[in-house]
Amino acid sequence: QVQLVESGGGLVQTGGSLRLSCAASGRTFSTYAIGWFRQPAGKEREFVAAISWSGSLTYYTDSVKGRFTISRDNAKNTVYLQMNSLQPEDTAVYYCAADSKINSVRIGAAEYWGQGTQVTVSS
Repeated sequence: QVQLVESGGGLVQTGGSLRLSCAASGRTFSTYAIGWFRQPAGKEREFVAAISWSGSLTYYTDSVKGRFTISRDNAKNTVYLQMNSLQPEDTAVYYCAADSKINSVRIGAAEYWGQGTQVTVSS
């Protein structure tokens, strides 16, 4: 069983930065791939980024490449999403998700999900 708690969301101006954290409980955290997803109001949830259990593999959706960076600290059971050059279209509720298979994470079929944190980018 893995429980995920997101934090770090908030209100930021266009061009600003935020770092989201996904803190996980459970002894087996280091064996799980983790992903970040977002859901703008009234729209479907979409994949943002994912990282393998070791951190050696990372994936990003095209719209965030070069602006967002996913990383993990297995000693702290935490995954981060550093978001730079934020734009109004990045406004959404951001969720982290965990699964033993990174491909399940990438397609949104992860076993465990957090409750989400709101990110709002003002223009």
